Formats: sequence, structure tokens, C-alpha cells
Amino acid sequence: MPVFMIDVLPEDAPAASIESSVHRVDGQTPTLDVRDLGAARGDGVFETLGVVGGRPQALDAHLARLANSASLLDLPVPNDAQWRHAITVAAASLPADRQGGLKVVLTRGAEGGSRPTGWIVATPADGDFAERETGISVVTLDRGYSSDVAQRAPWLLAGAKTLSYAVNMAALREARRRGADDVIFLTSDGFVMEAPTSTVILRLGDRIVTPRTDIGILPGTSQLSVFEFAADQGLRTEEALVPASDLTRADALWLVSSVRLAVPVTSVDGADVPVDLELTRAMNAALLARRN
Repeated sequence: MPVFMIDVLPEDAPAASIESSVHRVDGQTPTLDVRDLGAARGDGVFETLGVVGGRPQALDAHLARLANSASLLDLPVPNDAQWRHAITVAAASLPADRQGGLKVVLTRGAEGGSRPTGWIVATPADGDFAERETGISVVTLDRGYSSDVAQRAPWLLAGAKTLSYAVNMAALREARRRGADDVIFLTSDGFVMEAPTSTVILRLGDRIVTPRTDIGILPGTSQLSVFEFAADQGLRTEEALVPASDLTRADALWLVSSVRLAVPVTSVDGADVPVDLELTRAMNAALLARRN
């Protein structure tokens, strides 16, 4: 599991300083100040990228979302060239014969300091993602926000991919207590949001639908790739307010993420959902083949 520490550079740093700002460290080397606000308070942002054949996937979309999350937290604007270089180096450290993933982190740095902290953890996949074929069961849980939370309460950072994931992890534990594999969050007024680590996509007839991001959820990088694939297949794509009732009347339903890719949902709160295995396989083939 290679780790790369990054000397975070300002947006306007000279290109000559980029290569020397990325350092691979071994597992025995101390890497993080215990006062770092990312570790102590979750005061930071991150991205998770898939890696196929040693190449990071959807790099442009992930860098754009990292910059947006940093802006929402009033963090310095990431130096695009630096992070692009660091991600490429980290991806190349993984085996080329199987999938892998990168966790890319930017924090506010040590408390009382003025310098952000950055690192990347590169992880090879430890399985063959059988759930892409077998599917998963989900439960719905109230996220506690209404669908206008992003407009009403921007300080809640809805739409930023922050390190504050305690609620998401608690939701996954609740799903397992209920005998399910994953969660789909709902707004308090009854609309579909997202999963703790995935975007929700539905097929309703010839429409491929995902929830609108202005209800306080992250824009999905893999969702964008799925929509490009769907358009090529002659399917209509749409971002919409999705009532919770659509989950069980959908012709197919997926949770989509950068490493696990498109996983079909087989049941919601115990109610069976149809699985379109042929479309799922085609969708995953397209996701595995994507580039920037």
C-alpha cells in the first residue's frame, strides 16, 4: 500500500518545483502530525479514484471536484498541475494487471500552522468485485436534511467531499444491523439523495436518472461516465428530484462509485428490484475503459 506525501504548493507555484514536491514513504516512516486538523477534526477534503492498468480514471472530473470541495471549505485552491502529477505517480505504483484505487487527501494542516497537508494512499483491489454480478441489498435511511438544505444552510457543506465521514460509516453499520449491504439516504421530505460512498442511478423505461445535486449531494464522477455511456446507447439521461417511491418502481437500480463501479441493487427495504444484468455488464465495461 504505497503512500505519497505532498508538499502542498500554492496555485501559482513554478512548474519546476512540482516533481520534487511528491515523496513516496514506506510503512515505517511517520507521515502525519497528530495535530493535523484533518485527523483531529475532519477538516479536509478527499477524492477516491479508480486505477486501471496503472492509469487513474476520470482524472479531470476528480480534480475539478477536489477544487470545488476545497473552495467550499475555504482551503487554498489546489495546484492542478501538482495534484495531477502526484496522482499519476501514485497510480503508476499499483500493479497494472488488476484494479486499484487512490485516496487523495488535502487538509487544513496542523492546528496553529499555516500550511495545508496533502497525501495519497494507493491500494490494489483485494477482490474481484463479485457484487457487480450478484448485486446488493440496501435500506433507506433519513439523512436528516430537507431537499433545500444546500440553499438554506450552506455552512453544513452539503456537496463537499469532506473527511467527516462518521455519519456515513454509522449508516453502513446500521444497514448491516438490518441485514442489508448498503444504504440510500433520503431527504427528510422524501427524496432520494445518495449512498454513503456511491451515487444512485435508476432506469425508468428508456430514461437513466440520477438525483439532482442541488439537494445537497456530491456530483458523481462515475455518474457522468455512465450518462455518457447511456447517451451512446440511445437512452435519455436526466438529473431530477427522485421521490423515494421511484426506488422500488424502477426497472433497474445501481449504486455507482469510482472503484466498485456499477453495482446493481436487488432489493430496497426488503422489496425486490429488477436487475438488468446485460446493461450492468455493458456499463461496467464502459467504466473500465474510460479515461479523462
